[in-house]
Amino acid sequence: MRGTCGRQSEKRPLAPETGWRVSLVMKTYLEPEEVELLEKAATCVRDRLLIRILFRLGCRISETLALTVLDIDLKGGTITIQHLKARLNLACPHCNARLGRAHAFCPKCGARVEKALRQEQERRRVRTLPIDSETLKQLNDYIRRGGPVSRAGQELIFGINRHRAWQVVKDCTEKAGLPDLVNPETGRRHGVSPHRLRDAFAVHVVKLDDSGDGLRLLQEQLGHTSFNTTARYRKVAGEELREWYEKLWKKGKDGG
Repeated sequence: MRGTCGRQSEKRPLAPETGWRVSLVMKTYLEPEEVELLEKAATCVRDRLLIRILFRLGCRISETLALTVLDIDLKGGTITIQHLKARLNLACPHCNARLGRAHAFCPKCGARVEKALRQEQERRRVRTLPIDSETLKQLNDYIRRGGPVSRAGQELIFGINRHRAWQVVKDCTEKAGLPDLVNPETGRRHGVSPHRLRDAFAVHVVKLDDSGDGLRLLQEQLGHTSFNTTARYRKVAGEELREWYEKLWKKGKDGG
């Protein structure tokens, strides 16, 4: 198991085909070297590239699977991400004011709400993200060798569905010998999933730069509407600092 505090001395067997010995450490996120193990465990170029992009860009799985050849700017070194998000809003049938799920009376007109109007809104957000040269090179080779899949008039980079993408990550996790992620507060276990690779990217970034500008750029990279959503990664990464700090004083005490 993994967690944000405490490490167990017990060791797992060597990870298949890697020679790495994976320690039983409780954590709620993956380290970059563990993502590298996932990449190495992939059995084909497509799966290796899928894991790499999920981590290197911090994309949502829906965004990653929607990528097309036209979204890749090989000369500029960027990838265009398109995210379509549907949101259900409730509105007063008398004055059309926005309502919460618990509202029995409209806060604007005061009328009793017997049945709220359900309004679905779709928002398409586009952001252009930089990509590192090695990942870009791998993408270029993959495209040149005919990896993308033609579907509905588009050249999809991966051409697989969400279920298959989850299965790829799960299979690579098992092959790499990585344990589940465990929430140290609730004890809840989580398997490594595509979204955990997005989390791994965010925590890695915050560890390197948790300044205001750093978090703002991370918000833009991840495509978060709310800064509070991005800021939660600062708390996760900050627990590493506390662990390090406490070990300093423990070591000093033991050493006299």
